[in-house]
Amino acid sequence: MNRAKQSAAALLALALCGPGIALATDDPALSAATVEQPRAFGYVLGDVITQRVLLESAGAPFELAKLPGTQRVGIWLERRAARVESAADNKRWLIVQYQLINAPRILTTINVPPLLLESSDKGKLLVPEWPVSVNPLTPQSSAFDTAGMGELRPDRPAALIETAPIKRQVWSWFLALAATLAAWAGWTLWRNHLAALNQPFARAWYEMRRLDGASPQAWQTLHRAFDRTAGRVMHSETLQLLFDEAPHLQPLRGRIEEFFAASSERFFGAGTQSTSVSIHALCDELQRMERQHER
Repeated sequence: MNRAKQSAAALLALALCGPGIALATDDPALSAATVEQPRAFGYVLGDVITQRVLLESAGAPFELAKLPGTQRVGIWLERRAARVESAADNKRWLIVQYQLINAPRILTTINVPPLLLESSDKGKLLVPEWPVSVNPLTPQSSAFDTAGMGELRPDRPAALIETAPIKRQVWSWFLALAATLAAWAGWTLWRNHLAALNQPFARAWYEMRRLDGASPQAWQTLHRAFDRTAGRVMHSETLQLLFDEAPHLQPLRGRIEEFFAASSERFFGAGTQSTSVSIHALCDELQRMERQHER
């Protein structure tokens, strides 16, 4: 009985393993493998089918000469890299996996091919073929018609988004930004106006724009700005008090001293008009420096 089983397995291997593998029907080294086969149904394109082969022959360990190689097997399957695992009872199992690389148009039964394993001592194990069913990715239109569902329909278009609330929100933010910018601009203008009224050189610059630079009123206006800045009446001899009170005017010290010298000559000397001092330019620079210091 065992000899008949071995002969049948040998004939099957000879028929299915392909040319170049010659097996004797009475080969004593050939034995059928113990295989944990996968389920026989429910596979689709991309699924992996796994076989577990017990590495024993006649109760003795079966030492593989080499692992089965990766290759395509027919039009349906591709064998992946095999590996050996040890179970909790110290038995060794060969894990062979096949991946479905094609999809049928209708439900189809295919065969996981037989596999001949060889050991280092010339022993042989034959893994028989195993039938499995493969499902199509989508049923044929006739199946839908039979079920009364009709032909396949295209994907439903995406729902339109109501843009009116979004537009209103954008306008609200735009108006809020415009109001903020307007408020900032108004505050800046108001601050500059207050500075023109309260800061000494800004006020002097506002008044001097309507005056001739050679007129006594223009020179007196600039003098009053120096007096308000220092908190007292200023003369050439007391200029150090001005710079102590307003050290930010130090960069213009030379031009300020020149102005006071020219003013003394103009009002208390021979009364000649100085041509080297431009009080409009000096007042403009003083009010700019004053504004920068206030910031």
